[in-house]
Amino acid sequence: MKIHEYQARDLLASFGIPVPPGKMITSIEDAAQAFKAVTAGQTTPFAVVKAQVHAGGRGKAGFVKLTKTADEATEAARFMFTNRMKSPQTPPEGLEVKKLLVAAGVDIADRPTGGKEEFYLAITVDRTTRRNMLIASREGGVEIEQVAHDRPDAIIKEPLHPTLGLLSFQARDIAFKLGFKGKQVNQAAAIMSGLAKLFVSKDCSLAEINPLILTPPSTQFPDGQVIAIDAKFSFDENGIEARHKDLKDMADHSEENPAELRAQKFNLSYVALDGNIGCLVNGAGLAMATMDIIKHHGGEPANFLDVGGGATEEAVTEAFGIILSDPQVKGVMVNIFGGIMRCDVIAQGIINAAGKHKNPDGSIGFKIPLVVRLEGTNVEAGRKLLQDAQSKLPTLQAGIDLTDAAKKVCAAVK
Repeated sequence: MKIHEYQARDLLASFGIPVPPGKMITSIEDAAQAFKAVTAGQTTPFAVVKAQVHAGGRGKAGFVKLTKTADEATEAARFMFTNRMKSPQTPPEGLEVKKLLVAAGVDIADRPTGGKEEFYLAITVDRTTRRNMLIASREGGVEIEQVAHDRPDAIIKEPLHPTLGLLSFQARDIAFKLGFKGKQVNQAAAIMSGLAKLFVSKDCSLAEINPLILTPPSTQFPDGQVIAIDAKFSFDENGIEARHKDLKDMADHSEENPAELRAQKFNLSYVALDGNIGCLVNGAGLAMATMDIIKHHGGEPANFLDVGGGATEEAVTEAFGIILSDPQVKGVMVNIFGGIMRCDVIAQGIINAAGKHKNPDGSIGFKIPLVVRLEGTNVEAGRKLLQDAQSKLPTLQAGIDLTDAAKKVCAAVK
């Protein structure tokens, strides 16, 4: 699960990490008042207006704007609320912007060697070492993936202790490596420690600050202040329901795929893809193998869908409804290996789905090719159910094995 930047800032602040003042707005009319509120006390008022969407590339798309007056903030809000944001990380049609963050602008200190004092800081799970890993770099404010590709030496990696987390000496050592000096070191180390605690306590899969910045010296902060001005979080959904109801309430369902939300209600694991062959499989590993063999025989999977080992007829029927709601789907492959799951349950689910599915022309039943491969518990009963329901399933083909089923569905779609 992901959250918006304005929510991420609130989380950072709750763990003692300094962030500039900001307000979330949902209308053009709120922009001027938000600008005045966040810039109160600034000698030279300025604020940043940012679109709140679950996609990157906002700045290049024109959906992050620096404003110096309330009128400019209003115009920025007008542009963002009345245009769809398009970037390499959005669908071709772009994303509708429903929320904006109006945040106080912050001066960034100049780096003696050129550029600005911007840094990258994140914690994620390192699957190789099976530990949480802190990642830091002096190259903040840019795409860290490109930095890692072009200059891997610019990336600092520090594994966290499995039970003690980020230790104080580790945080200070990283602060020195990033080039912080004087009182800046303790500020940066405190932010790293706060981020590490947040990561574990909220069951994060990613906690990222980009950029972390250093302000010019001031009366209050003679060495400058280290502040987080942008953040991104992803959470392990397995921990949300049981331990983090507060995070669950932060979810913005308008930013998620409707079919994926529909699948969650029936405990189905569904991910939409770009192909035209729908897949209904029991077991994540088998689902991956099914997609691979479809690709191997020239097809393109339209989705990953795992109905699990104990799916009911109702869940199987719903799974078909989800797959067929995608207009790109031109064929469906069902691949079931019955262990816990019974093949006759899957067969009955297919029949139920056929009896309920309404086509765009108003007719009932499946009109696209359907290839079914069943093996395992109650397989003969499942095959007989499908055979007896052939009149309802005129496009049905049986797959002798996985390879045969993949070849048949790819050929039928072509």
